[in-house]
Amino acid sequence: MTNLAIRPLPSSRRQRVSKTGVALHTGTAYLFLLPFLVLFGVFVVFPSIFGLWISVTDWSPFKDTQSFIGLQNYIDLFTPGSITFGDFWQSMGATGIFTVLSVPCLLIIPLLIAILLNNNIRGGTVFRAIFFAPYVLGVAVIGVIWKYLLDTQSGMLNHILGLFGLPTDIPWTVDVPWAWVSLVLVTVWWTLGFNAVILLAGLKAINPDLYEAAALDGAGVFRKFWSVTLPGLRPVMLFVSTTTILASANMFGQSYILTKGGPANTTRTAIMYISDQGLSQNNMAPAAAMSYILFAFLAIISVINFRLQREKTD
Repeated sequence: MTNLAIRPLPSSRRQRVSKTGVALHTGTAYLFLLPFLVLFGVFVVFPSIFGLWISVTDWSPFKDTQSFIGLQNYIDLFTPGSITFGDFWQSMGATGIFTVLSVPCLLIIPLLIAILLNNNIRGGTVFRAIFFAPYVLGVAVIGVIWKYLLDTQSGMLNHILGLFGLPTDIPWTVDVPWAWVSLVLVTVWWTLGFNAVILLAGLKAINPDLYEAAALDGAGVFRKFWSVTLPGLRPVMLFVSTTTILASANMFGQSYILTKGGPANTTRTAIMYISDQGLSQNNMAPAAAMSYILFAFLAIISVINFRLQREKTD
């Protein structure tokens, strides 16, 4: 009688089959990643390396040859009296002002909205859509809309203020500090919905039993917020605060459309100045050096923010 029992594969053959399966699985994963890796290399890695090379040369689109000048473009940015020193650091200061003014608003206001929506209020889904809707619009659309709303002579905002007996000639986009108020107002209105949705998701992930335990210990609303809500939101707050800082420091469109960097370049941010030097003035090499200085500042701020948040979590 023929023995039909299935014999197990030898251990060496099983290992070869297992390795083949792992290799096939890994190869499939890399195959699906390939389109992203190609795009990432073309639009991120290559421009970064090329920009770094430009920053250490006297590269110009109108020159046939380029000379290596080392760190001279970077040295000029830290040398008082150089062509780029004053304007660049003025724009860096404007970037810092906008970041300091906008980031707290983009953390506190969305958090309050998220807490309100987390209470399962009536029509919560509709309110979430209303708050998030502006975020799907492009900065050009937002800028044009608010440019008309904030117009000193015919803007609707000044007209509404007049209905309440308030001044109707506020120069929202042509004088400081109103230009800063306008830029922060528009940015907060435009982007708070994104932060609110992220924070709301973080609130939903907090275990409700923690609030019940806090209530049994006699904790009030503010104590629950301080001892339960904030610790539970720290990982989410790390993400939101980091992305908000980076987005605020890279602000360009709002200033370009609403204030044109004025008055007297007061609201001209670093990104706006870099783009002007590189694309309008064709000073590509100094502009590349400026971009890496800005990158270094943002990297340092991000690391500090990450470490502070991690220490609080620990």
